[in-house]
Amino acid sequence: MAEAADFQGTSPSPARRWLRRTGALFAGVPLLAGLLQLPTAAQTHAAGQDSLKAASGSGSVAVAVDSLTPSVPGEGDTLTVSGSVTNEGKQTVTDAQVDLRLGPALNTRSDIDTVARRSAYQDGLDGAPVGGKYVKEFSKLTPGVAHRFSISVPVDKLDLGGDGVYQFAVSLSGETSAQPWNRVLGIQRTFLPWQPDGADTKTRTTVLWPLVSTAHMTAQTGSNESQTPVFRDDELAEEISPGGRLEQLVSLGKELDVTWVIDPDLLASVDAMTDSYRVQGEGDATTAGHHQAVAKDWLAELQEAVQDKEVVALPFGDPDVAALAHNGTQVTGSLSHLKEATDVAADTVDSILHVQPTTDFAWPVNGAVDPSIVKVATSGGADKVIARNDSLVETSGLPYTPSAARPIGGGTTAVVSDARLSTVFQGNLTRASSSTLAVQRFLAQSLALNLQSDKQRSIVVAPQRMPTASQAQAMAEAVTALQDGTWSQSQDLTAAAAAKPDSGATTKVPAASRYPSSLRKQELPRSAFEQIETTQDKLDKFKVILSDESRVVTPFGRAMNREMSTSWRGRSAQAADYRNGVEAYLDSLAGQVTLIEKSETKLSGRSALIPVTVQNNLVQDVEHLVLRLTSESPRRLEIDGKDFHEQRVTVSGGHSQTVKFTTSAQANGQAEVVAQLYTEDGQKYGAPVRFDVKVTEFTATVMLVIGGGFLLLVLAGFRMYTQRKRAAAREAEEDGSPESAEADGGPENSDEPDARLTPEGLLKEESGTGTRADAPEQPSDPTPDTAAESADPSGTGERVDR
Repeated sequence: MAEAADFQGTSPSPARRWLRRTGALFAGVPLLAGLLQLPTAAQTHAAGQDSLKAASGSGSVAVAVDSLTPSVPGEGDTLTVSGSVTNEGKQTVTDAQVDLRLGPALNTRSDIDTVARRSAYQDGLDGAPVGGKYVKEFSKLTPGVAHRFSISVPVDKLDLGGDGVYQFAVSLSGETSAQPWNRVLGIQRTFLPWQPDGADTKTRTTVLWPLVSTAHMTAQTGSNESQTPVFRDDELAEEISPGGRLEQLVSLGKELDVTWVIDPDLLASVDAMTDSYRVQGEGDATTAGHHQAVAKDWLAELQEAVQDKEVVALPFGDPDVAALAHNGTQVTGSLSHLKEATDVAADTVDSILHVQPTTDFAWPVNGAVDPSIVKVATSGGADKVIARNDSLVETSGLPYTPSAARPIGGGTTAVVSDARLSTVFQGNLTRASSSTLAVQRFLAQSLALNLQSDKQRSIVVAPQRMPTASQAQAMAEAVTALQDGTWSQSQDLTAAAAAKPDSGATTKVPAASRYPSSLRKQELPRSAFEQIETTQDKLDKFKVILSDESRVVTPFGRAMNREMSTSWRGRSAQAADYRNGVEAYLDSLAGQVTLIEKSETKLSGRSALIPVTVQNNLVQDVEHLVLRLTSESPRRLEIDGKDFHEQRVTVSGGHSQTVKFTTSAQANGQAEVVAQLYTEDGQKYGAPVRFDVKVTEFTATVMLVIGGGFLLLVLAGFRMYTQRKRAAAREAEEDGSPESAEADGGPENSDEPDARLTPEGLLKEESGTGTRADAPEQPSDPTPDTAAESADPSGTGERVDR
């Protein structure tokens, strides 16, 4: 009522106004006290709600940090962060803002791993926004649309403390219609190494720079003098072409202080491409290769890059020493291939790159070792094994990462690479954001390692064997920043292996049971090594007959080195195809020297020459061969008087040679004969040739001759008979009358037949008995005293029907 009276303009007395105000004051004290307490409770409630809202909304926007420069900032530098934000939700984000957040320093290497694994935003752990003008605002973020940002901030505005690795993040906050309050919707964490002044003790860091590829060359070569090589495919040309994987490794590596680790097979393959070469096509067809210029350019650039740098040559073909240790040692001869691969490595590298490489290092896959792997590595000529500290795990509780060199017994040194630094560049790094995160994580781990101790240590970085082009680019960026940094200095691998080892570091090689099963499943099986040895046995038998065995031994020897390559891991089908191809090609070459098939042979007479032909379709002469002809029925047919006979054989390239064997028949019938080639040491060569020999003492030709002679004899007798009869008739006419002829006992008056006309008389006439001395000699009479037919075997020049 008083407020109504006042509102209506009435004027209360001064006493009444004083009493009303005093009462209102006392009445408002409890209310004022309540109001004073209200903001505190409201703030607490609001903070809790913000935390819940932030957690519920985090992740709906993807934040990508594509570049952070410089990677290792110094005093007075300006840090520039660029990237993109993409709304992956279904609602438009409004009042969006990109913030830079500096988190606390990370004290250990494990802390870095923990931060890298975190995904969603966590209030209090991801640092406070730098704020101010160092933000990027967007009025709205449409779903599915990427928006670029770039923020530059002076390093002194970050209020960095002492040396160390700081968590650094980029976050995106905003609101949506469904949740109309500001909250963090996405975050990307990375690391900021900070050591503006040079470290008192610098880590000696060795970075391996691998040049390794898959097997590209086959065992096949051309028949020309230069033996034109044949490649499985033309993929190597892609790798060494501008922008290719191997081209990037060379162009990037030549600017770095690294140790080159090279497979000599790669050098030999590229060197073969500098001249004429061919590529396998469909079936047995090949096509001419056309990348000679690319190969020459790549080799020239590599020759320049490795000058005055340490080069470690792996055994030729990069044999898988772990697979050999686990599956190949029980196969006779397998270890000899590893030794041969080591022996040819130095000469291959020296002849192509003109540098003398180191060949006493073995590099098992992923640095995983066990006693059998070490044993095989040393048997191949290595006295240093590149391991990794997730295999040779520290058990002594050292508070820091020890130096790489570890004596493991028998004069062998394990050079233990750092797993965190060696594996950080694995995975898909084609996106700029992934590459940037890998670089910063590498640098963070390296600085954290250096800060562990004031003791100088030698650390080795052994990345994956065949990094992609994008992985190589990230590696090069990280190594460049490291070598420009203040806590590390470069060192060769040989120096790292020779460094004094930490007394407390682990030197015990883990048992075979500790070898990762995932790696064991990828190894070449025992059957692969058995097939390799089968191919070697065939090569040994083949090469001894060649006049120039180097044309075969060298390409096949190197092909068998490739069959044991580490690059076949996880590619069992391709590995089997390659082995089968090598063996099949060797079989085809060996089959070019063969015996010509023979049909049934007829032996004319009691002895004859049997010819056997050896065909050589190779381009080179074959020698040191022995041809053996064996009778399976020696009682019927003998070869040079024995069961078998051998003759040495030499055949010119592209020609055939016929070898003749003397045979003698002992009885009529059919005999099986086997022709077989042997090497001089008594090993069978090729398939035998079997054929039948039909033995007959009198052949059809001989019978024809005998029959013809008998017919002539009969005709001669008949002629003699007619001549005698005519002579008797003439004598009767000379006597003057027929009676005189009858008186003389002619046939007309005689009761008995004329004895001269009987068969006995004919025989007497033929033998010269019962003939008158004055009888005239006839031209058809046989020569007297004809010698008896010889019973000796027929001459060796008899014709043999084939």
